[in-house]
Amino acid sequence: MAEVLGVGLTHYPLLAGKDTHMASLLKSTLKDPDIPADRKDPSAWPPLAKTEWGDDEGVSAATEHRAVLMDNLLRCRKAIDEFAPDVLIVWGDDQYENFREEVIPSFCVLAYEDTEVEPFGVLDMIKVPNYWDLPGDTSFTMRGDPDYAKKAAAEVLGSGIDVAYSYQQRKGIHFPHAFGNTQLFLDFDNVGAEFPYPIVPMAVNCYGEHVIARKGGIARFADINAGEDLDPPGPSPRRCFEFGRAVGRFAARGDKRVALVASSSWSHAFLHDKGWHLRPDTEADQTLYDAMVAGDYDLWNARTSRQVVDSGQHEMLNWYCLLGAMSELDMSLRWSELVVTEIFNSNKAFAVFG
Repeated sequence: MAEVLGVGLTHYPLLAGKDTHMASLLKSTLKDPDIPADRKDPSAWPPLAKTEWGDDEGVSAATEHRAVLMDNLLRCRKAIDEFAPDVLIVWGDDQYENFREEVIPSFCVLAYEDTEVEPFGVLDMIKVPNYWDLPGDTSFTMRGDPDYAKKAAAEVLGSGIDVAYSYQQRKGIHFPHAFGNTQLFLDFDNVGAEFPYPIVPMAVNCYGEHVIARKGGIARFADINAGEDLDPPGPSPRRCFEFGRAVGRFAARGDKRVALVASSSWSHAFLHDKGWHLRPDTEADQTLYDAMVAGDYDLWNARTSRQVVDSGQHEMLNWYCLLGAMSELDMSLRWSELVVTEIFNSNKAFAVFG
């Protein structure tokens, strides 16, 4: 029987940028004329937001935020290296990258050969300089395991969970950053180029009703208030949990050492409409974090798609997949941390299960 490790981490794009730009999403949000002026006034912000914003618009706090994130990423990498997996299965969201108007699968196994990844694609789009001062077209190779990926798709389908599969990535656009940044951040000093483990990406339609409507990006309130042409919903939290359980069963039945990885931050400010896109829904995140630490997956599964979307927790569907697998395999949480912020777009969670 195979051995399995569980890992949760962030793929926060602005960690790959300069500290001077880590609060760029908030600065962009503050330009939205339809957000009430009193909400945008830093003097009226909550204490943590005021402290982080400081007198340099978050630059000093960005250095501290980076240090905490890097420490947690190093702990995740250490756990992976000690486990020495044959392959990583990574659940990540596709934000209008590989999948667009032609088709939006709820779940898709990317059964790719080795893939060239340009990790700075998202940064270039939002005009943020990368941390390493490297050319924008810098790339690394993400090693694939297409045979294992096909077996995973076949077994998950056989278990009654509908999952799509893909043999070829979309041309003319950067590889989905949820997966690219996973390798980049776990091999930060080498800009992703020396990561030794193959990765099987499993894309989850986390953005659901917003994936085409907002093209995976930030919406202005004028457009929201005018009435959006929303898409059908993504898979429910409970369905993602069941998908994770099926993948966990597959991983455990094989003969490989498998690291199951959830790649995402938790609630995102730019998706939290009720919070005026200014800060994440920390209260909702803390409730789920406490439940995860307690192993209370019933509380997670009681949460509806509407609640997840209203809290801007879209990308946490990746963590639902991980926790489904951990529940199925009766794996225990060995270590975790929730990193809370009010100006750097999203709260970030890290975890190792064994």
